[in-house]
Amino acid sequence: MKNKFNWFKIPYGKKLRNLHKWNAWVILILAITGGVLYIPSIRGDLGLVRTILKEFHIYIGFISILLLVMYIPNLFKHMKQLRKKTNQKFNLGVVLFLIIGWSLSGLVLWQYRNLPPAWTNTALFYHDLLTWIGIPYVIYHSITRLRWLNKKRIASKKEDQTAPSNQEMNDETEDNNDIQKRIVMWIEKSPISRRSFMRVSVGTLLILGIGPFFYKWMKKTLDTGGSDLTEFTAGDGNRMLPAPTPLPDSQKVIGGGSQGNYRVYTVTEIPSFSSDSWSFTITGLVGKELTWNWEQFLKIPRKVQISDFHCITGWSVYSNTWEGIPLSQLLDLAGIDSKAKYVKLYSGDGVYTDALSLEQAKLDDVMVAVLLDGKPIPQKLGGPVRLVVPQMYAYKSVKWLQAIELIEEEYMGYWEVRGYENDAWVKGRA
Repeated sequence: MKNKFNWFKIPYGKKLRNLHKWNAWVILILAITGGVLYIPSIRGDLGLVRTILKEFHIYIGFISILLLVMYIPNLFKHMKQLRKKTNQKFNLGVVLFLIIGWSLSGLVLWQYRNLPPAWTNTALFYHDLLTWIGIPYVIYHSITRLRWLNKKRIASKKEDQTAPSNQEMNDETEDNNDIQKRIVMWIEKSPISRRSFMRVSVGTLLILGIGPFFYKWMKKTLDTGGSDLTEFTAGDGNRMLPAPTPLPDSQKVIGGGSQGNYRVYTVTEIPSFSSDSWSFTITGLVGKELTWNWEQFLKIPRKVQISDFHCITGWSVYSNTWEGIPLSQLLDLAGIDSKAKYVKLYSGDGVYTDALSLEQAKLDDVMVAVLLDGKPIPQKLGGPVRLVVPQMYAYKSVKWLQAIELIEEEYMGYWEVRGYENDAWVKGRA
């Protein structure tokens, strides 16, 4: 067919223009979808849409890689064409660096289930860092390369030759007109070009608008958070008395809050609890249903374990010192009915639920924790009591745990019905 599209027969110049245009749209879509996926406060509100959006983001990422592959055969010719255009060569280098960096880190994040957590942690950092740097740069480049900026000087307004309709102008209006005329005259005589003026203006606005958020992200990402988790305990809304007394091993902190930094994700508003009304229940297919108040719960024997914490979004906190009650120990106290096959877990937020198979729940390191790094678990991190499942991604480690039900049929939790896998094993688990 005569009209059949043939990329290899398109002239070189048209190829570059098409690639530039397509790449601009791809980066825009990736920036919007990636920004939505990044915002922690709307993770729960998006629900299944978030999973669909994530898949769409990945597909668009592959299109970005395809465009890069299509450009590579033209790279050397393009560089030769730009040999005397330093600014354009610099811009090309920056854009290629961003696209290659986004592509490589994105591929690692895409394959998170088949790679060690350390790989995905590193990839997430660089993916986010490139986004914080790259998107403002693309915005700056796009605005300052607009065609109407090619004029050498800022065009001044033509003076209005029309006589004023109202002869009774007040003094304030006359003063304002005088000021405006002076500003126009200053701009006309100024040596600054339209392009230079816009570059300075756009750059300043981007620094002022994005700089504080970038600084906050860098500080949160690189800061250890402090050995006492002060970032999360400040303003804690829980009122649980008495406070649990840590075992000696619980105070030998080697990691956790002092070596990493948690990110706060929740599908609801963060709930607060008081020891006056808090309770913990085991029900369902058990020999006897059990309910403890706070003081009774603290009397159950606890143990200490050190384990890593991996979020499915690609970050980890290593060597957390948890103190709590093994889940298997609580199940044994209630007695397990022969029909029970699964353990359903209820969050105190009244919304979040998840489940483990009975075999998974009996793993030695699955713990109902009450202390982190020798301190009460902060409200923002799931305190006063949360589940810890070290060998699985953190959406299985239910925060604000208050109830357990033994059931016979398999149950799909909050994130599982939204596309997450029911078996959330971390690569390289024991």
